[in-house]
Amino acid sequence: MNQKYSPLFQPFNFPCGVQIKNRVLMAPMTTWSGNDDGTVSDAEIIYYRTRAHGVGTIITAAAYVMPQGKGFQGQIGAHTDDMIPSLKRLATIIQAQGAKAILQVYHGGRQCPPDAVPNGQAVSASAIKAEHEGAVVPREMTEDEIVQTIQAFGQATRRAIAAGFDGVEVHGANTFLVQQFFSPHANRRNDKWGGSVEKRMTFPLAVVDEVINIVAKHAQQPFIVGYRFSPEEIENPGITMDNTLQLADALADKKLDYVHVSTLNFLGGSLRDKDDQKSRPLIVAERVGDRIPVIGVGSIHTADDAIQAFETGMPLIALGRELIMEPDWIQKVQAGQEDQICTTLSKNAQKSLVIPDGLWQVIMKRVGWFPVV
Repeated sequence: MNQKYSPLFQPFNFPCGVQIKNRVLMAPMTTWSGNDDGTVSDAEIIYYRTRAHGVGTIITAAAYVMPQGKGFQGQIGAHTDDMIPSLKRLATIIQAQGAKAILQVYHGGRQCPPDAVPNGQAVSASAIKAEHEGAVVPREMTEDEIVQTIQAFGQATRRAIAAGFDGVEVHGANTFLVQQFFSPHANRRNDKWGGSVEKRMTFPLAVVDEVINIVAKHAQQPFIVGYRFSPEEIENPGITMDNTLQLADALADKKLDYVHVSTLNFLGGSLRDKDDQKSRPLIVAERVGDRIPVIGVGSIHTADDAIQAFETGMPLIALGRELIMEPDWIQKVQAGQEDQICTTLSKNAQKSLVIPDGLWQVIMKRVGWFPVV
């Protein structure tokens, strides 16, 4: 291995005490390949097994915490105790390859299509539809529903513990329900759950508190709790970087194990101000990095990209699409074969890369999402 890259392969200890073998994680990515009942499919098991040999940690695709939160077909669930055996199978196969296993827990909110949720009705903080084609107007959640949803995140965490996962990641990014409560676009409430930025943080922080309390009650060994957020929204009104830094401060005060900044380009600038080209993960790290570990992600294709990101002071780096195109990314860097890392996707590579049908079909439809040759 080129010693230039050796810092990427140093162990890391999360604040809770869990140690991972290196600084590279697999980012959570939807597979669209779960079974209809929410259990993990055989194809997903093989997919994760193939990619768990090298990375220090795998953060799984999002698991919905209640039926009302299922955001798409082919999604795995953590919504009932019946899911525990399936989740255990997933955690076990990841851990058997030497990686830690973190379950991402989530609710789709207004992004849930009518055919995926009970009664065909999406819910959200307010009855405001998203600004994209085909968006539906959600029903505003009642106080009781809000409380039940917070509790559902806790129960999903209990199931992750029972299944043997090493941690959970609260999905507060990518325009789903937790982000919707934080967003001035999706959240137009005038009660304690909405209004000022402080009130819009109430739901996300209540979810975090519930998860932490469940971990304290049920975990018999150190258990990772992380939180993923998108730093900005392009909509007006929408989440600004100043809003996010206030949230990051509050999350750091909760003594979480990490915050994960969801961006398409680690070094990319603002969605809202094209003149502001400073890296969003670096802004977050400068604000809270001395209090909580920060994970950076986005267009980190090569070993040089990864070490460049790491040398900014980012303690942890996540790879997403890169591990779909190159399952042996870590092994090739460690073997001094970093020049052999594949950064494009062949149209005939599904079988060799062990990509489930559902994910492969989406990749082939989304021109530009992957560099396909």
